[in-house]
Amino acid sequence: MMRNRWIAAAALALALLSLLRAPRPVSSAAAGPDPGLPGNVLIADAGNNRVIEVTPEKRIVWEFPQPGDLAPGQSFVDPDDAFYTPGGRTIITNEEDNHTIAVIDYATRKIVWEYGHPGHPGTGPGYLNTPDDAYQLADGRIVVADIKNCRILVFDPPPARRIQRQFGVTKDCRAAPGHFLYPNGDTPLPGGRLLLTEIGTRSAAEMDLATGRILHRIPLHVDYPSDTQPTRAGQYLVVDYSRPGKVVIVDRSGKVVWSYGPTSGPGRLDHPSLALELPNGNLLLNDDFNHRVIVLSRGKTILWQYGVTGVPGRAPGYLHTPDGVDVKPATFGR
Repeated sequence: MMRNRWIAAAALALALLSLLRAPRPVSSAAAGPDPGLPGNVLIADAGNNRVIEVTPEKRIVWEFPQPGDLAPGQSFVDPDDAFYTPGGRTIITNEEDNHTIAVIDYATRKIVWEYGHPGHPGTGPGYLNTPDDAYQLADGRIVVADIKNCRILVFDPPPARRIQRQFGVTKDCRAAPGHFLYPNGDTPLPGGRLLLTEIGTRSAAEMDLATGRILHRIPLHVDYPSDTQPTRAGQYLVVDYSRPGKVVIVDRSGKVVWSYGPTSGPGRLDHPSLALELPNGNLLLNDDFNHRVIVLSRGKTILWQYGVTGVPGRAPGYLHTPDGVDVKPATFGR
């Protein structure tokens, strides 16, 4: 009898120990400084082939695709980025390794516009090759960086699928006037400009969308620059898609004015691919291979996290290789 009780007690202790050691999602009720999220967070959860919207309290309130959302013959694979569109009714996403762009109606969760041949890269009409950072402009046009075709494309507003303009020469990848060397970012700026990022030149450039003229070029002091974004102070925010990764802010001369890049410990980044500045100056970023999205303070403290560091998953509180983020505008859906 005593032996059986001892065995039962030992089994209970082991079970409790395994529960304590098991990875758990970060608690939505965890106390701490306000991360400054002004709205819900849109996450391109690439490894799970989905896009989700999460509240600051870490509750999923929207997900695509759910059963029945895709029409026969449609696919949705590896959403690399997802952004709310200016019209307030749709979300645009690029499926980088599926070589397609899609516009999703937020209310109906249906694809209402797409371009590319799923799973088939190409250079001809209707084809893309590793598209990145698809955005819809205020006038309805769509822009995308077509990385391996070394070009920036501008499409007519949906429902048309016509390429209105092209910058760069298809497949002629080089650092020369009129050419691009693997562009992977094309963030819209005020005044009809795009903020381009080039992997091959490790630089960012402001381009006039009407003429294609490069107005200003900035060196980026990272090994693999990804998706440069503007800051409210007129500087440039870029991440280093490496391990360990970095977050860097440079001024207009290219001088590093702030950086974050621990080489060890829980704060180390593993292939981050996009960072955005929040209204209070904190930074929202996806830490791809750590399977998490975080808010990082300028004091270099992680204030908010969705996902379990280093543990991929699909259950609530988990992510699998998140590859893009956006913050829901206050006017979205109105």
